Amino acid sequence: MAESPVFGAKIRGLRKRAQLTQAQLAQALGISGSYLNLIENNRRPLTANMLLKLAKYFELDLGSFANTEDARLMGELREAFSDPLFGHNRPASEELQELVAAAPQLAQAVLKLYANYRSATASATTLSEQLSTEAGGAIVASNPTEEVNDLLQQHDNFFETIERAAEELWVQAELCPEDVYGRLSRYLATKHDIEVVIAQAAQHQAMRRYDPARRVITISELLPPRTRRFQLAHQVGLILYREVLDGVKPKRAFSSPAARALWRVVLANYFAAAVLMPYGPFLRAAEDHRYDFELLAHRYRCSFEQICHRLTTLRRRGQEGIPLHFIRIDIAGNISKRFSASGIRMPRFSGACPRWNVHAAFLTPGMFRTQLSRMPDGHLYFCIARTIRRETGGYHRPHTVHSIGIGCEVSHAHRLVYADGFDLSNRAAAIPVGVTCRTCDQGDCQQRVFPAMQHPLSIDENVRGMSFYASVDKPQ
Repeated sequence: MAESPVFGAKIRGLRKRAQLTQAQLAQALGISGSYLNLIENNRRPLTANMLLKLAKYFELDLGSFANTEDARLMGELREAFSDPLFGHNRPASEELQELVAAAPQLAQAVLKLYANYRSATASATTLSEQLSTEAGGAIVASNPTEEVNDLLQQHDNFFETIERAAEELWVQAELCPEDVYGRLSRYLATKHDIEVVIAQAAQHQAMRRYDPARRVITISELLPPRTRRFQLAHQVGLILYREVLDGVKPKRAFSSPAARALWRVVLANYFAAAVLMPYGPFLRAAEDHRYDFELLAHRYRCSFEQICHRLTTLRRRGQEGIPLHFIRIDIAGNISKRFSASGIRMPRFSGACPRWNVHAAFLTPGMFRTQLSRMPDGHLYFCIARTIRRETGGYHRPHTVHSIGIGCEVSHAHRLVYADGFDLSNRAAAIPVGVTCRTCDQGDCQQRVFPAMQHPLSIDENVRGMSFYASVDKPQ
């Protein structure tokens, strides 16, 4: 404790709040002013004897010098200042440490302000979501990811010009399902003088990189074959079909260069999926095998997530697949991808209803979870969920686990192999599912963690419902 580097700022803060000069406090402690100056600048350790003198002089408990509370404050301040709101103005860790040590009350005030800001922002977002849904309007996104997600939704996640470009590449490169990677590589080498190489793993190495000057596409050996194929097709789209990608104009101007760049990346991903899973053959295979995701993944040598993504894009006029929704969450419930062609409502950020099977999938990794879900508006949806695990190579590299949720309106569920054995007409068997607690009006939910926005919080200390916020019928 005596050598903790934060004590210098803490002592300086105590001295200034007491309106003392360094000379006055040094005299009271029986040390020189220069020695106190060294302590305040963390250039001399705080001895146990000096700690006792300080605690007695300022009438403080020794526990106030423990760093447990400081560590908590530091953690909360780091989280607060990680908000995109602060952009490049985030303070350094040393500055936050100085604030916590010298002015803990100010640090608490900053956290309170930030908490109020988040609360106000969440309330505004919830209200705009509700108004947007009722009015059929669009919400103005607050960050590039949300902006691009909204654009995909507006375009119904289908781009005919990109589909045609992918079909053109199949003919020009003479692709075949068994060797997309090899034939793409040869096509680039012979027709465009672009070399494709596999690079050995190195720390902080990119998974994919294109050097226009050397005309070399480098792909990391850490990627499994299915991901190498996808990344190569992605880069081909950026190099050979950039005009096609840039020709897909959003319905409103981008709010930032970052949103524009992310939009191009998303469209290149769309192109890659269209190359690996050509529209006509893929739709026929999906219909013939009743959307068996695993079978399709084997046939097209793609991942479960890639198959699910592609299935949501089958919206060509006259050749539509099942209108599906898609969501990807991490184990903390954060939503990183979402799209809804089924009509089901999804939260924009986190806080999705815990009754949704996309959460329960984490309990049975790698296994399919099926669910007949009843939304607050009475509509029924058939939902399928499964976890995916991404390996980035090497023992010390962390493995990422997500849960994928995909489904459709119940009238289409009979076309899915996963609905076999379900009584799809039995509404009583459906699980009541909301969107978020704030917008959900199901008062009898045992898992509710926030009161509904539509109802003011009413607490009777003598009555306890199924949850703290659940409504309870009054006795007659």
